[in-house]
Amino acid sequence: MKLSIELTLTPLRQDYIPTIKSFILSLRSLDFIVKENPLSTQVYGDFDSVMQELIPLIRNTFQNEEAIILHLKMVKGDRSQYEPNF
Repeated sequence: MKLSIELTLTPLRQDYIPTIKSFILSLRSLDFIVKENPLSTQVYGDFDSVMQELIPLIRNTFQNEEAIILHLKMVKGDRSQYEPNF
């Protein structure tokens, strides 16, 4: 089953950029389609594979931060080719 995930990482501290950059670089190193924009990062791939790789990455990121939020939206299916038609 294919999966599309939108992630927005929000470290709750003044110097948040290094944590976000590290998280995105880690996502890029995975064998999935990764798309970025100024507000979020999208990951597309097989459900089991994505979750197996994503959970340890999230755990590691959370362990290295005192306070952090991760907004996560998941959609069944591969939406990587989506383009608005309006």
